Amino acid sequence: MIQTLTKSEDQYLVKQAVTWEQFKALQSAFAEIGGVRMTYCDGVLEIVGTGRWHETICTLLGAYLISYFGFKRIDFFSTGAYTQELKGSTEFQADLSYNFGEEKDVSDLCIEIVVTSGGTKKLRKYQLVGVPEVWFWQEGKISIYTLQNGEYVKISDSNCLPELDISHLEQCLLMDSQLNSFLAFQERYKSS
Repeated sequence: MIQTLTKSEDQYLVKQAVTWEQFKALQSAFAEIGGVRMTYCDGVLEIVGTGRWHETICTLLGAYLISYFGFKRIDFFSTGAYTQELKGSTEFQADLSYNFGEEKDVSDLCIEIVVTSGGTKKLRKYQLVGVPEVWFWQEGKISIYTLQNGEYVKISDSNCLPELDISHLEQCLLMDSQLNSFLAFQERYKSS
């Protein structure tokens, strides 16, 4: 059974024309407040409070991908939501990020779980640091973008994980039972 998306408790605020120095001051002021994520890119500040639905999808997707890496024997480095920065221009945390083959300063794959805000307008921050592939999960669908000649192009299958069935992954993420969802995902790859 597919779960219906419900209104999120996530909160979202955008402020234009913010300097890097103002961003850093606000970031310090919010440092002790849990559940708040701040992103800065080209003078735009986003403050997002993450809610339960966001964290559910993020946790499940991370578990599925790590399971997939194990089944496929893919050498990976999970870098989670670590801060990626180009000083003075952008600073952000992807919801999930991975390097393949070896650890690198710039993630090979970053994933955003979009519940209340953003979408493809968030590609600019990834472009500035040069992330090769970015996924957006939004309203039950995964959109995949690859960096080609300095610009992002939407593609249907992942360059980083070409054998991953994205449609099946989307279906598993929306199943009512997390156990059944995880078992369905594992069943798809355990014999391959």
